[in-house]
Amino acid sequence: MHGQPGVLVLENGEVFRGKLFGAALASAGEVCFNTSMSGYQEILTDPSYAKQIITFTYPMIGNYGVHPDFMESRRIHAAGCVVREYVHGHSSHLARSSLHDLLVECGRPGIEGVDTRRLVLMLRSQGAMRGGIFPGAYSQGMLEEVRAFPQMEGLDLASAVSTDHSYAYGVHRPDRLELACLDFGVKESILRLLDEAGFNVTVFPARTPAGNLEHFDAYFLSNGPGDPATLQYAVQTIRQLIAGGKPIFGICLGHQLLSLATGQSTYKLKFGHRGGNQPVKDKKTGRVEITSQNHGFAVHDSREDVVSHVNLNDATVEGFRGPQILSIQYHPEASPGPHDSRYLFSEFYGMVRAGRADVVSQS
Repeated sequence: MHGQPGVLVLENGEVFRGKLFGAALASAGEVCFNTSMSGYQEILTDPSYAKQIITFTYPMIGNYGVHPDFMESRRIHAAGCVVREYVHGHSSHLARSSLHDLLVECGRPGIEGVDTRRLVLMLRSQGAMRGGIFPGAYSQGMLEEVRAFPQMEGLDLASAVSTDHSYAYGVHRPDRLELACLDFGVKESILRLLDEAGFNVTVFPARTPAGNLEHFDAYFLSNGPGDPATLQYAVQTIRQLIAGGKPIFGICLGHQLLSLATGQSTYKLKFGHRGGNQPVKDKKTGRVEITSQNHGFAVHDSREDVVSHVNLNDATVEGFRGPQILSIQYHPEASPGPHDSRYLFSEFYGMVRAGRADVVSQS
């Protein structure tokens, strides 16, 4: 029932009381936080948030409702959401329904009335941790259920959110470049921008072998959830694609997999980078871009000559370049977030087109 009491329980034993909205169901996951001031619908429907409960630092959520055009996938992938204040009466002329209705439709709970400032400070100091949203009053069984939930390290979640069949996306014409997208949890806005850049985009399941992709001009490795180190099947495929010498573009999880395929390693961040205000420096130009980010793992890359972008907050690796490789940790498509980095899609198109003199049209 809408507005019934509920609790957020963390694995450290902390309990936050509030009221439920959305589906009145129990749901567990890794509790993290996102600092974006808008875009809650895009965030919740991003497959990269599978098995995660999102705490929104912005205090008012739900005020502009939801609209089908702002879906990043067909459903909510996050395990739930935590907010300070849920706005029950949305007011945007674009809204087709409420966030509450979307959560109910997708079977995901939300909890409001939580001291999100205290919660975020706890996650910053202690790190992202397992938690659960539960209807009703607190009981010891809830804490036991939370602690039984698997840690994010070691989880292959990409297979669960990937498409189970290949499909053509957007406009396909014979004079366009052919791009194969390996779907580890791809966002709709990424596919749209690849199509607008001039590619015939075909999306493939995460476990597609390299032999099935040989006739394409280039490859895209998508974002996605979970621990990149568990996706050895993808790493092996990517190594074969690299050996083929055709251009490859990786974003977020795709960047991490490209790094693993080129001999680097990954590690889990304490509380991750999630929001629309992360400053990233292009080492070649010195230009700083304000970027949208969503990742709980990062790359350790000691190759000073190939690391192309660094995070100005904590100096973590945000990108690398190689022969025919464009690899970026952040989200140039944003959705939500600033558009400082959208040029990377046209830059990648130019990289591919340079190797195909017979392709004469971009539109």
